[in-house]
Amino acid sequence: MKAIRFGEFGGPEVLRLVDTDTPDPGPGQVRLRVVAAAVNPIDYKIRSGSMAGVFTTRLPAVPGAEAAGVVDAVGEGVSHLAVGDEAFGFTDTGGYAQYALASTVVRKPEELSFEEAAALSLVAETAQRTLDLLALAAGETVLIHGAAGGVGTAAVQLALARGARVVGTASPARHSALRALGVTPVAYGNGLVARVREVAPDGIDAVLDTVGKGALPDSVELRGGTDRIVTIADPAAADYGVVYSSKAVRDIGQLGEHARLAAEGRLRIPVAEVFPLADAGRAQEASEHGHAPGKLVLKP
Repeated sequence: MKAIRFGEFGGPEVLRLVDTDTPDPGPGQVRLRVVAAAVNPIDYKIRSGSMAGVFTTRLPAVPGAEAAGVVDAVGEGVSHLAVGDEAFGFTDTGGYAQYALASTVVRKPEELSFEEAAALSLVAETAQRTLDLLALAAGETVLIHGAAGGVGTAAVQLALARGARVVGTASPARHSALRALGVTPVAYGNGLVARVREVAPDGIDAVLDTVGKGALPDSVELRGGTDRIVTIADPAAADYGVVYSSKAVRDIGQLGEHARLAAEGRLRIPVAEVFPLADAGRAQEASEHGHAPGKLVLKP
């Protein structure tokens, strides 16, 4: 099969399209013929070596945490999927390939394209995990920094599904899209605290920071303390006494619930651009330096 692989840390040029063996599924795994694989910021961070101090990456490695495709082989003990099923979820062997093994994977809703399904798993898991840490409940108001980004878009929809009110920071160009989702948008930058207080005079019950660009001091001021603030992007969290969440939870039940919400139209992640597999380096560059209004996807 064809796959994108890197054997050393570095820039996008270390990503190479190679021929490699097609993997066989083990117990609890299926093999997906990949139709679409998502590109996430964590991909270029791992490739660059900047995550080496956080966890070990065994080289050579195939990037990509999530993919969607067609099941073409089933391992022992798998009963919820069969050969020929359209499925999506988290990969065990890397999604930047024609075939990938996966154990946390569910049936793809007919309502989702393969590209949309490939873009869903990671951001939905991150949004779910952080909203759970915040213990967000119906009737509460949550401030989401970076509400128009990938995780922000998922968090907005999951928060609204809980019956919460959402105030979201974003550039003015994204405000109309956020309003369409049911968000009260505010511009980020100087004067944020006053702008948030103007649209939420009764206060903010919880804060989720998905951008990590100096949002924590304003968040602490708006909350009047550090309680119920979570960041996934600011390494200075400990300096402020704020919770930093980075440990993903791969749960097939949770993934199935996200699939259900997606099928109902209550959890959709827009796809901004689709790249051929051979252009994985260009896709990662776009992920690192661009501001695309949605997820980037590879097509083997």
